[in-house]
Amino acid sequence: IATAADTQPYSGIGADDTVHFTGTEPFWAGNVSGQTLTYTTPENQEGERVVVDRLAGRNGISFSGDLDQMPFVLAVTPGKCSDGMSERSYPFTVTLQVRGQQREGCAWTDKQRFAGPKQP
Repeated sequence: IATAADTQPYSGIGADDTVHFTGTEPFWAGNVSGQTLTYTTPENQEGERVVVDRLAGRNGISFSGDLDQMPFVLAVTPGKCSDGMSERSYPFTVTLQVRGQQREGCAWTDKQRFAGPKQP
């Protein structure tokens, strides 16, 4: 039997919150605010801008657009996450589809920060 909670969109990250994300192997990172997502890599530290649509699902949110004429999708779900490189604990996990590859990483918002050391 479905309950009201089963049909309500995820509200743990507000539409006006900035989401920061990071991943390894290979290294990648960025942030999304509104309809603008910036995706960075060690080779492109200024980042590439992607216009995205935001969708709140039942257990998280996703941001989707196109980069290099290919689908770019960032899915953010609540759950403790470790980047495997630092002693940080993040409040969200992410799955990224970029340039035909799928990557896993972690995320935080300005309101729901990571725990542990700040970047040097």
